[in-house]
Amino acid sequence: MMPVEFVNAAHWSEPGEGFAADFWRGKLDPEYIRRYSRTLEDFGFDYTLVAYHSAGPDQYVRSAEILTYTERLKPMVAVRPNTSFPTVAAQALSTLDQLGKGRTAVHIISGSSNEEQQRQGDYLEKDARYRRSAEFVQILRDVWTKDEPFSHHGEFYDFDDFGPGYKTYSGEPLPVSLGGSSDYAYAAGGAQADIFALWGEPLEQTKQQIDRVYEEARKAGRTGRIRFWVTFRPIVAETDELAQRKARKLVEQSKAHYGEVLKVNLPNVGSQRLRDIAQEGETHDGGVLWTPRAIAGAGGASSFLVGSPETIAEALVRYAELGAEVISLPTLGNIGDAIDTGRYIIPLVRKELARREAREAVAI
Repeated sequence: MMPVEFVNAAHWSEPGEGFAADFWRGKLDPEYIRRYSRTLEDFGFDYTLVAYHSAGPDQYVRSAEILTYTERLKPMVAVRPNTSFPTVAAQALSTLDQLGKGRTAVHIISGSSNEEQQRQGDYLEKDARYRRSAEFVQILRDVWTKDEPFSHHGEFYDFDDFGPGYKTYSGEPLPVSLGGSSDYAYAAGGAQADIFALWGEPLEQTKQQIDRVYEEARKAGRTGRIRFWVTFRPIVAETDELAQRKARKLVEQSKAHYGEVLKVNLPNVGSQRLRDIAQEGETHDGGVLWTPRAIAGAGGASSFLVGSPETIAEALVRYAELGAEVISLPTLGNIGDAIDTGRYIIPLVRKELARREAREAVAI
């Protein structure tokens, strides 16, 4: 088993209250970015996801700022293929990686919402967007590795005699993440992803999705390992009962924001899957995983892990054993919650995984 790495999400200003904090508004606060980034580094997170949205600040500039404030933390830079030509994106990403001495990864957003894509002129259907993502990733890797000028004539991109491109710090391709829950996502991710991103579902459904991605990888002729990334919001307290009270309060706060989510059409397969799981029951896997019907799918990765540090850590170890070696525990920009997660949960997960690895080594 590879070491598990932990992700939080980069924020640029003090968040609002509750689960439904509005990420895409608010003035950029450099001091807050500095404080939050350093908190993530100090409390054991490995990556910070630098998200992208048409109404948000530039992800490359924010990533550069995070790199200047930290020494170990790695920006996971979100990139939408419709917003940049792949050779240009490859240069920007390798520049960040050089500045950070090897601390950059990329998360490709194919686009879950037609409305959001169309705000920036992208009218492709979802299946085409995922095919474009796969082609985009292949060009990124070519830019980072080819030593001579090269041409490309594909379904979505055409150019001649580019390069050689600007190299990464190590000279190797950056880790690339793709995600989703549709057939298109599984096919693109199976063909190209180093890391495949999933929203937090029960263990059984997570295992089914991992198997499906590997099936698509075999069809594409891949035989290597794919890392899987799962996302949960941790709701932690001293005891399971106190954490459950905290979670119920957050759900109630969110109902007013989201309304009756079960009556609206959801924009993507992942959101629909979370809503279907919530309709089967609001808690799963022994009560630690919450997918409350009031918000399931409405806020993207809306699943909670609820309990004491020991309860949440035990649940995360089970996901790691399935192959989820990148675990995202977003705390919505709340510095106190990030500290609690890093102080009480992450060390327990790492300790237990190390114990199991040592035990397996002795058995061999």
